[in-house]
Amino acid sequence: MLFDKKVKRVLDVEKAEEEFEERMEGVGLDRTDRPAMIIAALIVFIPALLLVLGVFVFVIWLFFFRHLG
Repeated sequence: MLFDKKVKRVLDVEKAEEEFEERMEGVGLDRTDRPAMIIAALIVFIPALLLVLGVFVFVIWLFFFRHLG
């Protein structure tokens, strides 16, 4: 199979988790890592949430307030 190694990794989750834990052993977080992750999450999630909120507002305007303007 072309992607045999990737398929095995997906199907054997416990082994993949053990390998990940072994690779990450000894890797600690710096003092600045946590704020960086929070800022990165905000940069990713705030535009997506604003887009979803904008779609909801547009649909509400389309169904209820379009005839007023």
